[in-house]
Amino acid sequence: MEELDLRELLDMFWNKKVQIILITIIFVIIGFIYSIGFKTPMYTSSTTLLLTSQQKNNDGTEAITTTDITLNSKLVSTYSELVKSKNVLRQVKSNLGMNNIDEEDLRRNIKVSSVKDTELIEIAVTNKDPVNAAKIANEIAKVFTEKVKEFYNIENVQTVDNAEIKNEPSNIDHKKDIAIFGLIGLVVSAAYVLIANMLDTTVKTVEDIEKTFKMPVLASVPVYNTELQKSKRKSKKGGKR
Repeated sequence: MEELDLRELLDMFWNKKVQIILITIIFVIIGFIYSIGFKTPMYTSSTTLLLTSQQKNNDGTEAITTTDITLNSKLVSTYSELVKSKNVLRQVKSNLGMNNIDEEDLRRNIKVSSVKDTELIEIAVTNKDPVNAAKIANEIAKVFTEKVKEFYNIENVQTVDNAEIKNEPSNIDHKKDIAIFGLIGLVVSAAYVLIANMLDTTVKTVEDIEKTFKMPVLASVPVYNTELQKSKRKSKKGGKR
């Protein structure tokens, strides 16, 4: 019975394949239009900072100890929060002359992450203007370094990579958007077929009658198209002449 139900389900989708394809194509087109014309491009630039040691050897090189590594690992999470603090962000806005930028919007568009098992911190800034994204990221790194000196009286933050201007939007992936909308279209079309089948109460096969009335069908009367048969007879007679 399960195999029969599965076969009927597959037949039902196969019979509605045109509608399924059309609905999916419509959603793909909508996804393409949305990705091209309605999605606002956003650009992301990032800078990388390294927590270093203050101790130096006799030759002037830095000496990193186990204590330094442990301390830096603990400071990573603290520094990550400090980057997005009001003190830092307001100084950044003032230095860049961008006081018109909303502080909360700026904070939401800043992502601070630490590289696993390292003392590296990455500061990523997202903005509608790729130039501003790079400027803000670099200025945050600069102000943050100064604040660490001020608050902790240590100089253990060094810039590894400065933020660069990115010309490709970070939030737009046409292929991904189209694929998502295509998948949504496929789901919607499948739901449409299932609902349409549930609402369809017409009897189409002998099996439908047996399921509805719980009784076996003993005989069936074939549909006889008289007009078709007459036309066939006439064509045969015409051919003999």
